[in-house]
Parts: sequence; C-alpha cells; structure tokens
Amino acid sequence: MISKWNCKFTRWKMTLGQKFGILERLNAGEIVIGDGGFVFALEKRGYVKAGPWTPEATVTHPEAVRQLHREFLRAGANVMQAFTFYASDDKLENRGQALKITGAQINEAACDLAREVAKEGDALVAGGVAQTPSYLSCKSETEVKAIFKKQLDVFVKKNVDFLIAEYFEHVEEAGWAVQVLKTSGKPVAASLCIGPEGDMHGVSPAECAIRLVKAGAQIVGVNCHFDPLTCVKTVKMMKEGVEKAGLKAHYMVQPLAYHTPDCNCQGFIDLPEFPFALEPRILTRWDMHQYAREAYNAGIHYIGGCCGYEPYHIRAVSEELAPERGFLPAASEKHGLWGAGLEMHTKPWVRARSRREYWENIRPASGRPKCPSLSTPESWGVTKGHSDLLQHKEATSTQEMKHVLEKQKKVKSSA
Repeated sequence: MISKWNCKFTRWKMTLGQKFGILERLNAGEIVIGDGGFVFALEKRGYVKAGPWTPEATVTHPEAVRQLHREFLRAGANVMQAFTFYASDDKLENRGQALKITGAQINEAACDLAREVAKEGDALVAGGVAQTPSYLSCKSETEVKAIFKKQLDVFVKKNVDFLIAEYFEHVEEAGWAVQVLKTSGKPVAASLCIGPEGDMHGVSPAECAIRLVKAGAQIVGVNCHFDPLTCVKTVKMMKEGVEKAGLKAHYMVQPLAYHTPDCNCQGFIDLPEFPFALEPRILTRWDMHQYAREAYNAGIHYIGGCCGYEPYHIRAVSEELAPERGFLPAASEKHGLWGAGLEMHTKPWVRARSRREYWENIRPASGRPKCPSLSTPESWGVTKGHSDLLQHKEATSTQEMKHVLEKQKKVKSSA
C-alpha cells in the first residue's frame, strides 16, 4: 500500500513539473524498472556489429535507438539508459575497428536520444561506462581512469540523472570507475557481470559489493553473463555482505534473458552457442514473472534486463510488479494478463489456454530432438594479465587466429 501511494505521489509531483531522482525513488520504497539489452536487440535488427559490440548506431541510425527506447518505455521501464555501452575510445579503436566517429559523439547522441524519450514518460536518464580493453591490457589506474573521465565529461555536459558503472568482470576496475563517476556529484550505481563464484580474480560477491559501496556507489548489483535467478542469488550474497559490514546500499539486477545453468564463473560468453545460437535458451515472458517476484522478494528494487531482453520481457516484469507499483505499463493495453486475450481466439483449444495456471506450469519444448539440454563451457581460464587478453589497435592477425584456434582445439579435447 505504501508503494502504491509513493507511485501516485511521484506522478503527482510530475504534474507540478518536478520529478524524483533515482535515490529519492528507491529511498521511498519504489520499484524502478530498467530497460533491456540494447546491444543484442540492435544487433538482431541490423544496427550493431557482433564482435566489437559498439554503439555507433546512436549517430548512424538514431531512429533505431530512439524506437527501442520508446518500446522499453511503453513496456514499463522508467530508466532510459543511454546507449553508451563500450563507447570508450580505446574500445572504438580496438582490433582493427576504424570508425570515423568519436566516443564523445556517440555518447552525446546517446544522451540526447535517451532524454528525448524519457521526457515522454516517467523516466530517468542514466549514462554508463563499462570495462575497458586498457584494463585487460594491464594499463595503469591513471590511464584507465582517464578513459572513464572522458565519458563522464559528456554525461555531465548532458546532465544525465544518474550514472552506472556496469559490465565489469573485475571489481578493481569497477571501483576505479565508481571513484571517477563520484566526482560528478551525481548518484552512482555499480553493476558487475559476475555470478555466485565472484569476479574473475576470485573476489566474492559479498566482498565485491563492500568494496563498491566503500568506493562511493549508492546502488550495487549485477548485470549480464548469467540468467535471472542466478543473478538474484548473486545480489542476495552482495546484500548479505554489505549488511554484515554495517554498510547501506540499494540493490539492482539486470540479468540475461537466457537460461545459463551450465555456465562457469565466466558466464555465457564461455558457452559454445555464444553469441549466434543462444535462441533456444531464451526465457519466456512467464519466466520473467518469476524473476521479477524473486528479485522483489529478495529486497532488490531496481529490476531490469540485459542481453536478450526485448520489450515484452520488461512488460512481463512490469505486469508482475503492477500491484506494488500501482499501475500497468502502456503496452499492457495489447496484452491480456496471463493470456486473457486468448479468450478472443477462434480456436477453442487455444481459448482454453487463457489462464494463469496453464502458463505458470508450461514446460516449453525446444523442437530440437538431436540437441542437448546443456552445453560444456569453453573454460580457457584466462583473465586480466594473460597474454591472450592483451588488446591492440591493429586488426587480429592471421598468426593470432592460428593461436586461438589451436587453443580452442586443445581446450575442447581436454573438456
């Protein structure tokens, strides 16, 4: 009941030309719904190149980015995260990529698009930084922080509402990012792409969260690399660690939309299906209902999605949490709750499926009788500091490709 009142109060404030910030909303007990995975969604639509995964579409195809923002807004998201993932200059110049667009241009365009759509609803704008090739190549703390500072300068110029340091495999680099972002005076969220085993140097989720809070993050959690329930489990471990240390924070989770029960500590990028054959693992909208409820019950109030998420997934999250939020998203106008719209179907056996009990208990078949249900991850066991992860501006050479193919064959033979 308190949450419903807070939601109504937020909308009342908006009518007076005011809007709660991210911390005001979370402090008031509101649920914040994040958006989905722009990188994968726009790759499928033909606007992002798999491999570099960089967001130059904000400049080259702004209409595509704008439309995806609008679909997530309509689905119930109240954070428009600017499409700035991997928009650092060192990433834009990595391994032969020769864009004639700078990181500043991409980040500025991303902020403008996010703000344009955010104004159409009750949404905040977040600017984000992610892990860098420079860190993997063992560049110094000063060099890596300088990269984050260049991105931050744009976010400050565009006056985003808050900042996110996301998709970090190493808590050390995430801590550096938080320290830089905090200099802006804006709220900072920090999200690692780790599972229950911790970061790639073996730092536990609890210790990772403690370090991030001490670095200045007010919101901590995880995104990407693992499925929703694994991510919720990881954030619960973070929450327990922070509370045990006598610290305070809000919590966020933005997982994959893929089932990953067979993943190791590296997550889904070690799966042989990554990135072009993951579709059989996609979560249904009904799986999203379970995820949203589990996250909320765990005390996580910033709930969104990452790679694989489409607007209908976020709509499902919004619909599950509608009783707590006090309203349904606009996209529910075209979606009967728990399949209720099927009552209008011409076929009686389909009309019989228009109920919650049916969809909550469905066990979807893959339609692939010769395929296994689980895979064996390609566990190369390398991380920051290993020669295989050193990055450079030049295109990947024939000799480098020969080396990785030999390594792949060796890893598979020993699996």
